[in-house]
Amino acid sequence: MKAMILAAGKGERMRPLTLHTPKPLLPVAGKPLIQWHIEALQRAGLGQLVINHAWLGEQLETAFGDGTAHGVRISWSAEEQPLETAGGILRALPLLGEEPFVLVNGDIWTDFDFSRLQLPTGKLAHLVLVDNPPFKAHGDFLLREGAIVNPANEAERSAALTYSGIAVLSPRLFAGLAEGPQPLAPLLRAAAEQGLVSGEAHAGSWIDVGTPERLQQADLRARER
Repeated sequence: MKAMILAAGKGERMRPLTLHTPKPLLPVAGKPLIQWHIEALQRAGLGQLVINHAWLGEQLETAFGDGTAHGVRISWSAEEQPLETAGGILRALPLLGEEPFVLVNGDIWTDFDFSRLQLPTGKLAHLVLVDNPPFKAHGDFLLREGAIVNPANEAERSAALTYSGIAVLSPRLFAGLAEGPQPLAPLLRAAAEQGLVSGEAHAGSWIDVGTPERLQQADLRARER
């Protein structure tokens, strides 16, 4: 399988750190945040990577080039304007091919083992869920016997888990999608309604690196490894 790292976000909540540096290049325990993903994917045997970028994206390409120095092969998907998650993936599909691929949000830090990921037969997506972080009152999806289910009411939203930003997706999930900025969540919820999404829970380390404070948390956690 190939893997795609989403790295096109501007990192508004990270300002002023991201005024002159793209968020994926912010350091965590002495190396860029995105490098943790590149190395983890390489260890898992996922050596063909696609990385999208927009804000200050040329810095990413300069830092990692074609990936040779890290034992991977990187193809870059440049966006003139951020296309959000689904829009960015749709733009990159020609680079990803027709087979399922691993998706990783570039602004998380985790010890997840990517080698165990697979897309079950007949599914359009497989999601990795985590416990809700302190700043998030409600989860995104329920996990029932390996199936992803949309919460239907307040009680279920309280019991739901958070989508980690790690998934395996089939390109068929994006069939008929028009080009342009658009989020991924509506596609996942629609597929879940049809019983086409599976999932698993990750109980290890996971941090949504969305603020300077959480960047510091990731740095501390990474140094403890």
